[in-house]
Amino acid sequence: METRKRYKTIWLSDIHLGFKDCRADYLLNFLNNIECETLYLVGDVVDLWALKRTFHWPANHYEVVRALFSKASDGTRVVYIPGNHDEPMRDYVGHILGPVEIKREAIHTTVDGKRLLMFHGDCLDEHILLSKWENLIGDAAYDFLLFLNRWANFFRRRFGRNYWSLATYIKQRIPNARQVISVFEDAAVKEASRRGLDGVICGHIHQPALKNVKGLLYCNDGDWIENCTLLGETYDGTLELVQWTEHQTLLQSMTSNGGPAKAEVFPLRRAG
Repeated sequence: METRKRYKTIWLSDIHLGFKDCRADYLLNFLNNIECETLYLVGDVVDLWALKRTFHWPANHYEVVRALFSKASDGTRVVYIPGNHDEPMRDYVGHILGPVEIKREAIHTTVDGKRLLMFHGDCLDEHILLSKWENLIGDAAYDFLLFLNRWANFFRRRFGRNYWSLATYIKQRIPNARQVISVFEDAAVKEASRRGLDGVICGHIHQPALKNVKGLLYCNDGDWIENCTLLGETYDGTLELVQWTEHQTLLQSMTSNGGPAKAEVFPLRRAG
């Protein structure tokens, strides 16, 4: 029998439960096939913005919430750092929701002693200088990208192909989008540097990454709308950025001694 994959620490963000493009099926498969000591939820777990527009809560969204609380009840430390889409939960910072701790931000010390600042990332929006009109255009364009992404993967499944993010593929080829991502990354590591820390872990921009930026560690655990990614810390201190869809793929890793991220991509075990 195949054993569950074990991590010391896992980071998830931008799940967007309640939003029609949330890939709760992949996330639920992940939660049922891993174990960890600490699980950080780095914002936008429930998409209250989407629920306010249209109520959408299928059974697998409920099952994700149930799986998270089950892990917390069974001994996994679960820390919830609300984001902008679940901002009302910030009113409960410092409290405990059942077995789940709620924090505005936190600092994680890795196995090899690195101290990493954790926040969702919307606190950096002021550094991304976009007008209200540009934001409206961006929202409409993003919705259209997700529409294309949905249909592209519908046809890929029909032909027996694995999940692939068309939305991310297009975004990475738009110069303005790449510039916004770069500005965000620089602002994130600058904040970590200002506090005398070794790096930062965040979400918000739906762009998974694990790399050195200006001498500090920048980690973005991605999302469960476009990329279906997570960040994990192994017991030897290695950080892994993993995509979890029909097959599990190690996208990047960083050695515990601070070595460079690996560029190769190779499959992990298939989930049961």
